[in-house]
Amino acid sequence: MAGLNVSIAFFFSIVALCEVTRRLSKRIFPPKLYSCFASELASSFQLCACCLELKMLVEIGPWGGGFGPDVSFTLLFLLFLVHGASFDGASANPAVSLQEFLALDSPFVATVAKLLVQFMGMIAAGALTKLYWSRELTDFHMIQNLLAQDCSSSLNTSVSHGIFVEATCSFFFNIAILKFRSISPMYRAPVIALTVTALAYTAAPFTGAFFNPALAFAVTFSCSGNSLPEYMQVYWLGPTAGMLVALFVYRGNIPRLFQTNLLYSQKNKYRIPKGKAISVSGAEQRPPKTQKATSCSGPSDRTE
Repeated sequence: MAGLNVSIAFFFSIVALCEVTRRLSKRIFPPKLYSCFASELASSFQLCACCLELKMLVEIGPWGGGFGPDVSFTLLFLLFLVHGASFDGASANPAVSLQEFLALDSPFVATVAKLLVQFMGMIAAGALTKLYWSRELTDFHMIQNLLAQDCSSSLNTSVSHGIFVEATCSFFFNIAILKFRSISPMYRAPVIALTVTALAYTAAPFTGAFFNPALAFAVTFSCSGNSLPEYMQVYWLGPTAGMLVALFVYRGNIPRLFQTNLLYSQKNKYRIPKGKAISVSGAEQRPPKTQKATSCSGPSDRTE
């Protein structure tokens, strides 16, 4: 269990380092620069470094450390619980950033900046994690260094099936993001962590269950077994297609492309109250009071 304890210490160190970076950056940079650059960079670094160390435990742990998938999936759930609580609005996922752009929640320049920073953070995390493994602090790391010389692809199925698996995972993940994005992070983080764990349990044997183009690029694109176009189809095209379907199913349209709602009927958001009947007693009837004309400059009713 010594190797597992070292890995847990590594997780804590990475999260602490990235959290300190986020807090310092929030004080130094303007809000827009912080959200588009510093927060995404630190969160992408944190996600990739933890994923690589966890992937190493999943591959070597069962026969090198004597612990099974229950430990790995428990760690996965806890890590995404921490990610959800510490990311501070960052997604660390190009598919989610594209979803925000298509939903008119993020401008074009900010989206491009996020995509570039996400790939930069993932690549930097991969380089640092491999440097950390080279220290061979545990037997796990020594074995990992031997295996890293000829790493195997995470794609253990056909390309078409891999695209379907990654697209399906991305669909459910993005639906969860859209559905629970407005609730408190205290409640949203466990839901997203549980969703990721369930998807990983189902899809990991086929594609590794990345549904994150930048994370897949940093973890498995350099491994032998498949060509670059095949990797791009499975790990870039698949998650993007799943995200598009999720956004369309959730909203009924894709605002950046077309505004017409094709799935759901549009109803008025505000209900007009019915006027109350005025009882008149006696023979005398009072003339109705004239109402002042309402201004048309106020906000009009919106339909969703």
